[in-house]
Amino acid sequence: MTSVDERATRASRRRDALVERLMEVFLERGFADLGVADLAAVLHCSKSTLYAVAASREQIIAAVVRAFFRRATERVEAALDPDAEPRERVGAYLRAISAELAPASPAFFADLDAFAPAREIYKQNTRFAVRRVRGLVREAAGDADAAFVGAVAGRVMESIHRGEIKAETGMDDAAAYAALASLIVARMAAGRPAG
Repeated sequence: MTSVDERATRASRRRDALVERLMEVFLERGFADLGVADLAAVLHCSKSTLYAVAASREQIIAAVVRAFFRRATERVEAALDPDAEPRERVGAYLRAISAELAPASPAFFADLDAFAPAREIYKQNTRFAVRRVRGLVREAAGDADAAFVGAVAGRVMESIHRGEIKAETGMDDAAAYAALASLIVARMAAGRPAG
């Protein structure tokens, strides 16, 4: 490996580590009230170090939010046991989403909703998860019931994303995904004939 490649690799690792640290701050405190100088003070680094992540505060936020959802998606997929019964895979998927969202504070979710680029990243992630759940339900049920359960799951997931479930129930996103997992698994168990 050339020294140029080594420097690029080190710079990439430093950037990734910085994004991880920013992610922790965002999940705990949100990001709307934090400027680049605030973030630099919290992380004990220079503003120029933060600009290695992206060229502006808004782009830094988008990069960190995107990294959070990319990491969450990878972890959720990794949590699925390919040998598990399909019905259990649906529940495991939704419980894994719940686990990934659990560290996020109410401030983080409020800031996601208030900042259009971050809101769009969350919306795209939710659309992907809806498609994934529908596919898992089809694998588990394999009949017309799968279309219904998948559609209901999709609507509830979209309502979770829009904050409607929290407004109506007081449940945060993580708790709502856990409850949805319980509902779907119970429904699919009830809908299957005894073997």
